[in-house]
Amino acid sequence: MQSPLFAYHDQQTQQRWSLQNKQMLRVTLEGHDDVLARKGTMVAYQGMVEFDAEYQSRDQARARARTGEGLDLMRCHGQGTVYLANLAQHVHVVEVEQDGLTVDSSYVLAMDSSLHHEVVAVDSLYGISGSGKYQLNITGRGKVALTTSGAPLLLQVTPDRYVNCDADAIVAWSTGLRVQMQAQTHSSGVWRRRGTTGEGWELGFMGTGFALVQPSELLPPQNARIGSGPAAQYGLGQQGARGQNQGNVWS
Repeated sequence: MQSPLFAYHDQQTQQRWSLQNKQMLRVTLEGHDDVLARKGTMVAYQGMVEFDAEYQSRDQARARARTGEGLDLMRCHGQGTVYLANLAQHVHVVEVEQDGLTVDSSYVLAMDSSLHHEVVAVDSLYGISGSGKYQLNITGRGKVALTTSGAPLLLQVTPDRYVNCDADAIVAWSTGLRVQMQAQTHSSGVWRRRGTTGEGWELGFMGTGFALVQPSELLPPQNARIGSGPAAQYGLGQQGARGQNQGNVWS
């Protein structure tokens, strides 16, 4: 049998984490150092590999209920090779070191089980209750696989070069950066500006590190919802700047 399909055979590598292609992650398991992956993202595997739902602590469950931010994970363990993907999004492997990584949980595909993650909040510049953006801080040493809708842009942040990103397009950033949620307008015009231009809420980054932005202000179509009413009009719907957190107070 002959076909151009045979050009897409599995890529042999000595690396534990590698990309099969731009949209698929290949992880080798050797009986230790389990991998935590987003539930339902396994597309294939070889060898003696098992998949178990990952335990969620009481604090993690409480934070997930209050903020909507968190991870539904499965533990991949055993010996073999696992292939992971999510909605044909581009996959990027990031080495997490001492500085840590802050990320929108929607874009986490997998991580080393040795890493720790917890929910944090980014407050609004205008003090509007519940309009902050909730994220995950990932700390420790290990690898994290992130997904983006298309090829992303990595922006370097330095003390003399601030970076501002749309709150719905930002994927991840260096945990050490100072972050502020804001809108480029005076406080009395925050809601009006978002409604008339489609822009408004953004995250400002200061310090030394990087910010990763995807070329989309929405999750893939399977998760994107376009609502109606005032919340949707002002960009505060299901995905707009984590609009589902309106009215919640993080303490």
